[in-house]
Amino acid sequence: MSFYQGQTALITGASGGLGATFAQELAARGTNTILVARSADKLQALAAELTAKYQQRNDIIALDLVPSGAASNLASKVADLGLQVDILINNAGFATYGNFETTEPQRDRDQVLLNIATLVDLCHIFIPQMLERKSGSIINLASVVGFQPVPYMTVYAASKAFVLSFSEGLWAEYSDRGIRVLALCPGATATSFHEVAGQPVPDRISTPAEVVKTGLKALERQQSYVIPGWMNFFLSGIVPRLLPRKMTTLVAKGMMKPKS
Repeated sequence: MSFYQGQTALITGASGGLGATFAQELAARGTNTILVARSADKLQALAAELTAKYQQRNDIIALDLVPSGAASNLASKVADLGLQVDILINNAGFATYGNFETTEPQRDRDQVLLNIATLVDLCHIFIPQMLERKSGSIINLASVVGFQPVPYMTVYAASKAFVLSFSEGLWAEYSDRGIRVLALCPGATATSFHEVAGQPVPDRISTPAEVVKTGLKALERQQSYVIPGWMNFFLSGIVPRLLPRKMTTLVAKGMMKPKS
């Protein structure tokens, strides 16, 4: 608990799902939060709930993180609040599902901008500040699909492969300079993710609390990445290393192919 007490966490995509769960878990550990998402109403309700329950500071910033300059805009709003970011949770992101040629190009472009560009921008902004203090923590939301190509979620899987590689690289750069960096790689989770992507909900699914608690424990242990769930770890962390990439990609194609 002392690791989080009095710290301030900036959480993107905080209006629901894993982002809201991160806020709940960190607030319970004595962490102040800066909640970021597009929906001001949902953020206000969550902030009010956390403040009433845990009696610490919870600020909200309603902002779309896709447009160019969004990360700088967010950093300015954080500075206006007079806050420093001790823990950065890059959770905001979304997926598209289906045949690539049927996906709206702008939708895929927005996916790349949010899942990759904004995440990198926020790391560029807050890592130098953490280095000045010689302390800080970053959790970047990757995914089990970041370990191999996944047909019909091709852009999403590729974006999460970037996040995984990027996070592990940062972990190596900064692990001896006071900054912890973790790639959190969940499998299917009970959030609105699948509904937004237009993807059927898989049979095997984790709860947001399970994913978040696993991520925080891995951060405390200074791991570079973690895959919540032993079956997810076996299927994504072990199997792709043992089989040819062509085979794992074709297996994924069979599993992910739209039924209609």
